[in-house]
Amino acid sequence: MPLVTGKELVSMADKGGYAIGAFNVNNLEIIKAILEAAEEENSPAILQASQGAIKYAGIDFISAMVKAAADQTSVPLALHLDHGTSFDQNMECIRKGFTSVMFDGSKYSLEENIKRTREVVRVGQATNVSVEGELGKIAGTEDDISVDEKDAYMTKPEEAKKFVDETEVDYLAVAIGTAHGPYKGEPKLDFDRLANIKKTTDIPLVLHGASGVSEDSIRKAIELGICKVNIDTNLRQAFTSGLKNVISEKPEEYDPRKLLGPAKDNMKEVIKEKMRLFGSSGKA
Repeated sequence: MPLVTGKELVSMADKGGYAIGAFNVNNLEIIKAILEAAEEENSPAILQASQGAIKYAGIDFISAMVKAAADQTSVPLALHLDHGTSFDQNMECIRKGFTSVMFDGSKYSLEENIKRTREVVRVGQATNVSVEGELGKIAGTEDDISVDEKDAYMTKPEEAKKFVDETEVDYLAVAIGTAHGPYKGEPKLDFDRLANIKKTTDIPLVLHGASGVSEDSIRKAIELGICKVNIDTNLRQAFTSGLKNVISEKPEEYDPRKLLGPAKDNMKEVIKEKMRLFGSSGKA
């Protein structure tokens, strides 16, 4: 079936009390792993490309591969730009057939973030492309942040309401204690903050940096309003693990298909587990 908008999938999740997995794609094996998992779990899914993925694979290749995947499946899929930091990049993705984009203006002041995000939303509304915004800063794994500084990075409920009202984004990425990349310990999420943000904005919320967050915390976050959960690190780890196992067991193997096939299967199992955890299995 043709690609659908991210808003369509995330809005259904919001009403149904579950979350859609948004899985980062970089190559054919990752796309096929998501496609096979979605079919087997009868789950909708969002395939998303970061700026790094676009630079690595090329936007035309990513767009064409995901569209081909969607044409071969009976479950709804969306193609999303993850952490687009410029207006031009968002526009290029819209032109190339992405059905959802993200403008990440978290480095700007609140007013500047609103202004720049709103510019992308206007185009998205005119072209039927969903738009995700971000408020607050989601830290990287190497950041050493004190309690006071950490609080300053987190999304403030009152600012979230102003941001949502003035930008009209379809969903909002919030900073509640997660970080991108592998964690050194278990992250502690600020659930009270999340509940307040959901209450003040009443729109679908997005959790970035979810790889490594405990299953119980993920379930609670979904109960409190998270409707889109981003997964990248877990897929990289599964891919690498599968590849290393083959090389270790069969060091003479040189066929890329036999090297990458197990890596793809490893990722598929992780994706299926995430879909069950998020509650999206059987929701297609």
